[in-house]
Amino acid sequence: MARVKRAVNAHKKRRVILERAKGYRGQRSRLYRKAKEQLLHSFVYSYGDRKKKKGDFRRLWIQRINAASRANGLTYNRLIQGLKAAEVEVDRRMLAELAVSDANAFAALVQIAKDSLPADTSAPAVQVQAEAAPAVQAPAAKKAPAKKAAAKKPAADKAAE
Repeated sequence: MARVKRAVNAHKKRRVILERAKGYRGQRSRLYRKAKEQLLHSFVYSYGDRKKKKGDFRRLWIQRINAASRANGLTYNRLIQGLKAAEVEVDRRMLAELAVSDANAFAALVQIAKDSLPADTSAPAVQVQAEAAPAVQAPAAKKAPAKKAAAKKPAADKAAE
């Protein structure tokens, strides 16, 4: 069998690593071993951040929906509760898109949610009574400032006594 020289493969492997490490600071872009270590860490970060990005977007959508629903007189959680009660299946991504681009359609969804919500039973019943004009109270007299306690003797004076 013919002998295989591997220098070409080794150089290519190192060149690819250094090309991928372009833009890193210092030795991490110039030395093979440091660049390889940094690339391994970078892959870990990119994997985790791809997962984190989904949560970040969900948080952004919720903030946009909450702002738009409050402008229409309903909080975010009551809006979601009302949409579930009305069996409207619109995800948060589409709700946020409607809130930004089509305010009328979003307002219609808010109205559907309001109509399907039950009356708020957890709130205390408010009874409106006609009261006489409240009596005006005279301002309370100012209290005299408290007397200060007598100054304590220093420790050296106590020892002399």
